[in-house]
Amino acid sequence: MSQIPVSSKTMELVLARAMSTGADYAELYLEHTNSKNISLLDGKVYSIGDQLISGASVRVYKGLRSVFASTSDMSEKGLLACAEKVAGALGEGDAPIHIHLRERIFGDIHPIRIVPATVANQDKIDRLREADAAAKAFHESISQVRCSDLAVDHCVTIANSDGLLTSDRQIRSRISVQAVASRNGEMQTGSCSPGHRVGFELYDTVDPRTCGTEAAQQAVTMLNAGYCPAGTMPVAIGNGFGGVIFHEACGHSLEAASVAYNQSEFAGKLGQQVAGPKVTAIDDGTIPNEWGSINIDDEGTPARRNVLIENGVLKSYMIDKFNARRMGMAVTGNSRKQSYAYEPTSRMTNTYIAAGPDSEEDIIASIEYGLYAKKMGGGSVNPLTGEFNFGVAEAYMIRGGKICEAVRGASLVGKGSEVIRKIDMVSSNLELAAGMCGASSGSIPTTVGQPMIRVSSITVGGRN
Repeated sequence: MSQIPVSSKTMELVLARAMSTGADYAELYLEHTNSKNISLLDGKVYSIGDQLISGASVRVYKGLRSVFASTSDMSEKGLLACAEKVAGALGEGDAPIHIHLRERIFGDIHPIRIVPATVANQDKIDRLREADAAAKAFHESISQVRCSDLAVDHCVTIANSDGLLTSDRQIRSRISVQAVASRNGEMQTGSCSPGHRVGFELYDTVDPRTCGTEAAQQAVTMLNAGYCPAGTMPVAIGNGFGGVIFHEACGHSLEAASVAYNQSEFAGKLGQQVAGPKVTAIDDGTIPNEWGSINIDDEGTPARRNVLIENGVLKSYMIDKFNARRMGMAVTGNSRKQSYAYEPTSRMTNTYIAAGPDSEEDIIASIEYGLYAKKMGGGSVNPLTGEFNFGVAEAYMIRGGKICEAVRGASLVGKGSEVIRKIDMVSSNLELAAGMCGASSGSIPTTVGQPMIRVSSITVGGRN
């Protein structure tokens, strides 16, 4: 907690002030975050950005009422003024409250070898130039390459009226490469953006040259591809970032922020069969050094492994403190937010479909005519209905059980609760991929993942 210069005595005073008008629970969140992003465009330094975020938030509950306020003033006076705001919004009065904090250390399973702030900018630039060179060397049609190195050092301290005082330091590093392939005025892009909860040692396991080559390969493949035919067909979805479909179309619907208000297609379905029997889905914030991992969530609850769906049966939701009250259920270590300025709510950490019994070869061989969605792109989803529309960044037609020509312009359209019932084959090649997830509590680092899966029937958007 050395980077957050607020004494435990001050925290106790702030919590007591926040509860003075009748709250039954109060929470103080303190943050100090440094981040650096170095960007290159065609091998030349484009920008070097340093950002410092420092501030606090105070939140109180009274039954099913919640009041939240934040401040960038970390002085005792500023924190007490913030507490006064939430207390005043909740009620009137000045009841004496005594808070005694006891520090708890939950441990750190994410060792950091090289803190990024201790690494010279030039060392990071050199790694990015390796990625740039590899992308350009892949094919003459590569016309532009953007590379970036992101390092975040996120320190939080959480204290509450239950007497809890705890903290976490989250260091994350990520490289991102985007390559553009051009020909006759037409352009296609490819990308590769691995990241982990590690320091500069990211580059011990992530080769920038491999990232550059992968981004370029995707761009060139799509530049030379024809258009995807539209229709309803079986689809094999690749591992890794393919898990973004489950994350968006099903994961958000399993968060208490939706379930507690009956605004989820999975509300009230615990114990019911909601997916194919080969589907087991997990949210696990305890995977060592994974991008979306946490030691504690943003309410101070220790991270845990939550089995959401087991062999197709809905087993649990992801639940924060406030919605736990509404649902009458226990918290699951899933309360998260972007910064002190946001009120936390239930969010995912590392969410993935677990490995299954099938092989990639058998999945492809089982499809007489269909699509292989090797890499997924962006999309949109309605959490209430689960209806989604996702672009496919790299796709191929399957004919006679063989992967054939590349196709562009493919999209997958469906409804989350229907699609997971149609997952009838799950391979063993589980892979995880880093991403950022935006919701009511801001943009947070989350991991998606899956092995290759087969959806027996789904609507594929394209050209007829």
